[in-house]
Amino acid sequence: MSKLPPAIFLMGPTASGKTGVAVELVQRMPVELISVDSALVFRDMDIGTAKPDAATLTRAPHHLIDIIDPTEAYSAAAFRKDALRLMADITARGKIPLLVGGTMLYFKALREGLSPLPQSDAALRVELDAEIALHGIEQLHAKLAKVDAETAARLHPTDTQRVQRAMEIFLVSGKPMSELIKHQEQNPLPYDLTPIALIPSDRAVLHQRIAVRFEEMMKNGLVDELRGLRDKYDLHRDMTSMRCVGYRQAWEFMDGEISKAELSEKGIAATRQLAKRQLTWLRSMPDSIEIDCLSPDLTGQVARIIETK
Repeated sequence: MSKLPPAIFLMGPTASGKTGVAVELVQRMPVELISVDSALVFRDMDIGTAKPDAATLTRAPHHLIDIIDPTEAYSAAAFRKDALRLMADITARGKIPLLVGGTMLYFKALREGLSPLPQSDAALRVELDAEIALHGIEQLHAKLAKVDAETAARLHPTDTQRVQRAMEIFLVSGKPMSELIKHQEQNPLPYDLTPIALIPSDRAVLHQRIAVRFEEMMKNGLVDELRGLRDKYDLHRDMTSMRCVGYRQAWEFMDGEISKAELSEKGIAATRQLAKRQLTWLRSMPDSIEIDCLSPDLTGQVARIIETK
């Protein structure tokens, strides 16, 4: 049997230092970076996504950054297709694909394949939007619980995007989303994978990093960036791009719904919740090699794991 080519997953919550490690690794070993981030795909969304700056991207180019406009959508299926193509190209060049980011659904889709879920139905989505506007998302969640109790129990009653999608899947297919997921295609990743998870030994330190970074985003012009985006593109607040943490709260501020202090407070709280979800995902992923992201020799530890694989 031929040996599978190597690939590396460098995963971690927001503010865990993933990008810094990845950039340093490019200088030390024959790796090529693929971004695994559902926000970095959007052009012109730089401050609120903590996108690597131009100098960093020149030093360590990332695939799958700045590939679509904020008016467009990008899915786990699209990511999997793009990532597999890029990984094959990188391997053919004699380099190792290093996939770095915090969108755990993308990592999971790439590694395990995708469930046979139906495509989005635009007309049905409009009907569900109207129902939510009239009766609220909690009522739709209650309806979902009657037809797909397992999915409803997993989703927060106010998670509009996911509750709506789960109900849409049931209405289109006639089957609960939980049942369809169980028929996931078995399509293992054809690589010798080294999955590395950056996990903080002290959650409070990660929270402090998150707060500092969000305040820096505010000082660097997050609100002005969103103002420019709204001028340049035909955006509305329910688009995938505008649901990103930071932009959602900045939109509320620009529309006069919250104060600037509340924007900062809500943005930090939402980012902490994102980190919590990312850590939950990480701990459920098999075979991951955990490293303390607060370690002073973080890059060295990651490099040694890769070199001894």
